[in-house]
Amino acid sequence: MIKLKSNDEIKRIRESGLMLAETYLEIGKLIEPGITTLALDKFARNYIEKRGGRPAFLGYQGYPSTLCTSVNEIVIHGIPDNYKLREGDVISLDCGIILNGFVSDSAVSFPVGTVSEEIARLLKVTEESLYLGIEQAVNGNRVKDISRAVAEHAGAFNYGIVHEFCGHGVGYNLHEDPQIPNYVGRGPNPRLKPGMVIAIEPMINLGTGDVRVLDDGWAVETLDRKVSAHFEHTIAIFENHNEILTGQNN
Repeated sequence: MIKLKSNDEIKRIRESGLMLAETYLEIGKLIEPGITTLALDKFARNYIEKRGGRPAFLGYQGYPSTLCTSVNEIVIHGIPDNYKLREGDVISLDCGIILNGFVSDSAVSFPVGTVSEEIARLLKVTEESLYLGIEQAVNGNRVKDISRAVAEHAGAFNYGIVHEFCGHGVGYNLHEDPQIPNYVGRGPNPRLKPGMVIAIEPMINLGTGDVRVLDDGWAVETLDRKVSAHFEHTIAIFENHNEILTGQNN
């Protein structure tokens, strides 16, 4: 069931989203060769908790960390550890914050140092796909309008689109209805209405769209082990416009 939010509730999600955007701005300053993903995670948890927030992922269905730190061929849900980032890596960070009972969720992929032109283009196109999807997230459109915008742009570059994981409603909880796929399938296609708050999150791969879950039960890897990119924003839909609630993390 899709849960519509009042303007006051959207305001509270926005406050959470702004804290999340600020968290990413600070983490971005730390990303360079040699830093561990665990160090990034510890920084994020401390930053969020000092400001009165709570990491939404920590303990969610048993997840052990504040951040998902997904490096190179890891698409999503990479668990922070002692891996030291290397020149030319891509690290995709996914994080959520609970602030005064309301949840925001966003993701961003960072190049580590200088990356190849091929990888730089993947990052650019994936982020463009997110914003093209956001353009379609307006009152009166349907979920598949978002999905189509993402899929057509990524598909034009022959990138692999992950089907097994998708965007979602957010706000009261980390994952709510509706699901927001990054491809046009045969599933539900609800109409978008004022008061809906959704997380749109393209997960786009340099090679195949096929993925597998690793033995830790969390990390999702591209089947051909080529690099993946992931960008996400939490969006609120109003009568005559939409708004990015996590809007400062670009």
